[in-house]
Amino acid sequence: MEKAVLIYKRRREFADGAIIEGVAWSLPQAVMGSSHLYKYRLFYGYPGQRVIGYDNERGKGDHKHYYDTETPYTFTTPEQVWRDFVTDILTERGKP
Repeated sequence: MEKAVLIYKRRREFADGAIIEGVAWSLPQAVMGSSHLYKYRLFYGYPGQRVIGYDNERGKGDHKHYYDTETPYTFTTPEQVWRDFVTDILTERGKP
């Protein structure tokens, strides 16, 4: 039986208390609701408060969170979802 393979795992803490954290795996089969062979979970926010998040939760498929709003996300690659995530963070932090 094949196992999940870690693609990346990153974490950074900012001086203002914000946290950026991301993890992505390559899977032997797609997560229910997604059409690709990756599982990922990306978080930006503060302890107890998500500001931005991207994930493909089982059954929900690919989507992103901005505070309490959830919208569909079109996944292409693990690297691209990370770039899109970082772009959103830079915009949120005021550095377009």
